[in-house]
Amino acid sequence: MEASELASKYRKQGFKTLKLKVGKNLNGDIEVLQSIRAAHPDCLFILDANEGYTANEAIKVLEKLHEMDVIPVLFEQPVHRDDWEGLGHVSQIAKDKYGVSVAADESCRSLVDAKKIVQESLADVINIKLAKVGVLGALEIIDLVRSSGLNLMIGGMVETRLAMGFAGHLAAGLGCFKFIDLDTPLLLAEDPVFGGYEASGPDYSFSNARGHGGFLHWENIAWTHSPIPMSQPFDMGTPRQRLVAELVQSSGLSLTTVNPISS
Repeated sequence: MEASELASKYRKQGFKTLKLKVGKNLNGDIEVLQSIRAAHPDCLFILDANEGYTANEAIKVLEKLHEMDVIPVLFEQPVHRDDWEGLGHVSQIAKDKYGVSVAADESCRSLVDAKKIVQESLADVINIKLAKVGVLGALEIIDLVRSSGLNLMIGGMVETRLAMGFAGHLAAGLGCFKFIDLDTPLLLAEDPVFGGYEASGPDYSFSNARGHGGFLHWENIAWTHSPIPMSQPFDMGTPRQRLVAELVQSSGLSLTTVNPISS
């Protein structure tokens, strides 16, 4: 589906802010932004370069968008995770010249990274991902960022509603995140989770169930007993297989093959 069609689809569902993955082709990225703006004139943008630009390219993107009268609400990880100087340079130009906040995602992999970002003013926002830093690591970084005056964002990897539900409860419970990006379950072809939060466009509704209320459709999942070394690639071809691998790896148990039950 073309970017303009997706923009129209999400506009009808009530989304007012769209996140666009950029960083592969500078001119192509600008063209996509133009087509989205044509289909959804009132939408706000979050740009996520996923480390794809050099510092100069990132600044050029902001210049082009300024000419289009488009000001992103956030520019996420514009440069490589280890390009600290570039990150700081883009953050300064983005904020001082264009009024755009820059978020550190891949650059913040630990509390040590978070301290560096805060102490050297390398970004305006730090993106918390539980799958990246763990729950305890996330809480440590959250405390640091809140005391520093920077803003927080919560995001995730390609995860099901089981993982996103936990992140959603954390965000709702703490109430300290300026940017919430927990949308990847909407992009999956299949939802293997029963119960849990309910999504209505951009709005998530949480229940009072025990835990976060989400459960697996266990009747469609079977375990076999052939352990796979953690260094060996695991076939995660279906959403259910990805989900079980996600659960097992996070629990510290041995990873085993998973196959759907045949009818």
